[in-house]
Amino acid sequence: MSSPLSHPLVRTFLSSVERRTAALPAAWREELLEDLREEIAAALADDLAEADDLGEGAAGDGDSTIGDERVRQVLDWIGTPEEIAADALAEESGSIPPEPEDPGATWVTLGLAVLPVPLCLVPGVGIPLGLVAALGALVRLWRSAPWARREKRQATLFVLSPLVTVPVLAVALSVAFDGISAPAFVASLLMALTLPVAGAIRLARSAARLRERAGT
Repeated sequence: MSSPLSHPLVRTFLSSVERRTAALPAAWREELLEDLREEIAAALADDLAEADDLGEGAAGDGDSTIGDERVRQVLDWIGTPEEIAADALAEESGSIPPEPEDPGATWVTLGLAVLPVPLCLVPGVGIPLGLVAALGALVRLWRSAPWARREKRQATLFVLSPLVTVPVLAVALSVAFDGISAPAFVASLLMALTLPVAGAIRLARSAARLRERAGT
């Protein structure tokens, strides 16, 4: 299975970000690029696994590829290299004043962001509770100071991603195992949790860096 980061569009995207952020301190620029690599890899991991399974089933050689359109979609979610560079350079120059918040408030927001999928396992009221948690996470996210607009847009997509990934994974598993079962449904929920968790980890790191710079 090849890495999603080896896709030509991803390499071009990362190279563009690197060029546009040349004015940043080297350590800061590399930290930004590493965050982007992790985010892209997490967003495309399920697609690559599915492509690999289809490749093995159809051709027997395990050749796996991700379509260009899917890669473009993920990169669009993350933001253009111009937007990413502008946010990073503005933050570095101080034109975006650092506004760290209490760590407890940050963790409440991130906890709400990953709760919707586990809440779906609660019989009867799980789905309504999950929707309430997702709404609460989005309200807190957009009102919170530690994250740039680009990060908030990305986090919104991560929070809402299970609305798409759960049905898709459930259908794929039902096809693979001749019908959906309770274990298969739980498995689809756990797989769909990947993106919200990845988004929460990224936001936690960003908030922690901001608190560290502010000395709080």
